[in-house]
Order: sequence, then structure tokens, then C-alpha cells
Amino acid sequence: MSKSDIKTRAWQRMLSGRVLDLIEPSPVDIEIEDIAHGLARVARWNGQTKGAHAFSVAQHSVAVLQVVRLRQPDISIAQQMMTLLHDAPEYVIGDMISPFKAVLGDGYKSVESRLLTAIHLRFGLPAEATETQKKDIKRADSIVAFHEATKLAGFETQEAIKLFGRPGRPVLDEAYLVPVSTSEAQKIFLDAFRDIEKMS
Repeated sequence: MSKSDIKTRAWQRMLSGRVLDLIEPSPVDIEIEDIAHGLARVARWNGQTKGAHAFSVAQHSVAVLQVVRLRQPDISIAQQMMTLLHDAPEYVIGDMISPFKAVLGDGYKSVESRLLTAIHLRFGLPAEATETQKKDIKRADSIVAFHEATKLAGFETQEAIKLFGRPGRPVLDEAYLVPVSTSEAQKIFLDAFRDIEKMS
């Protein structure tokens, strides 16, 4: 590898041995173990949360899945998987808070979108969720974000309502909001993935 290759490197080596191209990600270079490992080590709220451990994107993803299931008891297996994987690109690009994403603009969104498409294809999902599915996932994501904000990140209730809306029903079980170690978060995420796989 030349020095120029190193300077322009746009790929990530995973612990599985896979090398993922960030510009043109291939589904064959994506492994669920890499996703779980990465998301368990990515902190929500830039780590500004209460507890001995960071609250990870892995835990957040499982909480969002739980809310979607509560809101839609007849949810399809595919939508359950899309929900669990809705933030999966962050195993490569990290969890940037929404204000910073707005600063970065379309460049970040473009990379995120290509990664999510590759992840969907890797696990036999449509390349892109429908608008209704996106809306359902986004609503559940906002409900979870409200609870994270008020219970973990120091937000006042009214401040969280302005940012995320009133959570309403269903009420998220607070057990989903207890920050755990990276190894436990990784297991929780992988267990959720395996449970969905068994349904198909």
C-alpha cells in the first residue's frame, strides 16, 4: 500500500477481517457481529448520560424495536429487522448528534444512506424502507429519545417535548434504559437479531 493510498483511505477494517468500503459499501463485507460490536461501543448523547456505563446505540436500537412492537403487535418480520438495524451505519460512522448532522449536511446523509442500503441487502431486506415504515420507525425513535433525554441525559420534560414530541403510549419499560457494559449491550443486540431471524 502506497502513502497516497493511506492518505485517501475510505475503508474500515473490522475485527471479523472484513474490509468495508465507505464510498461503495458492499453487502458481502457486512457481518452482524461487527455491527453489534461497534454499536455496543458507540455512546448515545455523546456519552453525556447518567450511569456507570455509556448508553449505547445497541441498547437504543433494541429499545426502539420494543416500542415498534408495542405500537404494532402485527408488525412484519422485515420491519422488525429494519427497526433493529435503523442506526446500524453508526457502527462505522459513529452516532453524531442531530445538530452536528445538520452542520455536516448532505455529505453525512449520503454516506449513511449508502451504508444502510448495503446493510439492508446483506440481511435480505428491501434496499430502502417504505415511507410508512420510515415514519413508524422515526416515531418509535422519538419516543425512545424522549425517555433517554429525560431519564439519562438531564433534559427537563418540557424541553424534551419540544425536541421529540410527547411520548404518549406505549410506555417504554425502564429496564430498556439501564446502561450496561459493552459486552452486555453487544449480547442484547445480537440476541434481538437472532430472535427475529428465528421468526422467518
